[in-house]
Amino acid sequence: MSAAGAHTRAVVDRGALEKLIPSLESRGYQVVGPVVRDGAIVYDTLKSLDELPAGWTEEQQPGRYRLRKREDGALFGYTVGPQSWKKFFHPPEVRLFQVQRNNGTFHILEETGPPPRYALLGVRACELAAIEAQDRVLAQGRFADTVYRARRQQAFIVAVHCTESAPTCFCASMRTGPRAAAGFDLALTEIAEDGASRFVVDIGSSQGAEILQQMESHPASPEICRHADEAVARAAQQSRAIDIDGLHDKLEESFDHPRWDDIARRCLTCGNCTLVCPTCFCTTVEDTSDVTCQHAERWRKWDSCFTQTFSYIHGGSVRQSAKSRYRQWMMHKLAFWTDQFGGSGCVGCGRCITWCPAAIDITEEVRAIRDGIPASTTQSREKDDGNT
Repeated sequence: MSAAGAHTRAVVDRGALEKLIPSLESRGYQVVGPVVRDGAIVYDTLKSLDELPAGWTEEQQPGRYRLRKREDGALFGYTVGPQSWKKFFHPPEVRLFQVQRNNGTFHILEETGPPPRYALLGVRACELAAIEAQDRVLAQGRFADTVYRARRQQAFIVAVHCTESAPTCFCASMRTGPRAAAGFDLALTEIAEDGASRFVVDIGSSQGAEILQQMESHPASPEICRHADEAVARAAQQSRAIDIDGLHDKLEESFDHPRWDDIARRCLTCGNCTLVCPTCFCTTVEDTSDVTCQHAERWRKWDSCFTQTFSYIHGGSVRQSAKSRYRQWMMHKLAFWTDQFGGSGCVGCGRCITWCPAAIDITEEVRAIRDGIPASTTQSREKDDGNT
């Protein structure tokens, strides 16, 4: 490396960035990042920068997601797809333990082996905020989840500051983006011009500084820093927003608001919003056994508060209506989460808007409840987007 190690910001070109993945792998990390698959940008193992979605971006609206080509070949010229990073720290399925019967006695077989060491490449500011939110829930306090904590504490994070937003983004209003403020080892701002990309690099940790030493870099000039910062500032100009000031109390006062009935008429209770949400953490536990009854396993799997069985107790489900389930989800995200964990459960990524098949827009629902809009009023933005 050149003198970049003494600076908080450096510049690397794509050729230099090619050394990032091999450098991380040499330290025992499994590098995961964005790839194009099945018509979407998803997260999977990376072996080379060539696997990144170069020249691709998305078109997102309520209930709509499409990929389209870009002309500048940017590596990170997209926002967020249907997957979040939580699947690596909080897996959709995890075996908790096994039980084996031998000679009439049972023996518990604990899960052994080291957890994977992940290096996440391409983490957006809203997703960093989501990881921080899950840290509060799953890694801190009296009842920390050992699976999550073991995976999380070894992670290396390469963030990407957003230089454009999707129409469904509202991170600026949630104060979680588009610039990543903390929680990363390295952070990149991509400047794609004339068919080539340069990256302004922010160093967030000593480990990040060590990785940067493996790449040819030079100190970032004031001009290129200004160029990068202006691009990030433009991404903060978003069409959707949630007014979070006083929202906690307003939602608690609106438990019987007629808007909940209006939402229930549209909500399919499919659980898509919880599956794509980067902070939802609810799970269920299932026990299985083989036909000989000599071996049994206990598995933990993702669950959703939109399923009727999620709130099942002796005598039946507590929340049987779509109204009660959607209300629980939204109020937990924007009100009760603050009571439990000291911060919002929503980071403004917009996934729940994009991937809702009924095009329900959480920003519009909050606005309607805040402003006292009658339940019969059609969502104006849905009408504008052609999704009524």
